[in-house]
Amino acid sequence: YIMKIIRNSIIPFKGFAAINLFGILFVRRGVLFTKDMENHERIHTARMKEMMYIFFYLWYVFEWIARLFMKGNAYRNISFEREAHINEMYLKYLKVRKPYSWIKFLQ
Repeated sequence: YIMKIIRNSIIPFKGFAAINLFGILFVRRGVLFTKDMENHERIHTARMKEMMYIFFYLWYVFEWIARLFMKGNAYRNISFEREAHINEMYLKYLKVRKPYSWIKFLQ
């Protein structure tokens, strides 16, 4: 998946390495950005596209809020994050990933 990467000193805020906004990846200047991290964000971009972007963000916020009331880290337990974290080191994941694979990470 093609993803534009912009290195800068403004987005994301200090303390964060990168943020993916509508398939455009903003990477904090000076951060060591690995292939695993890039693959993690490419997995998000693939999901954004299959969910027509807006539904990705709506679901992401909905699930994050719901998980605030559950045990564990709300961010880490979001199905989208679980899929990306588990598969970020598998650099060929997007070649074998089936559409809506994140559903099996809902738990």
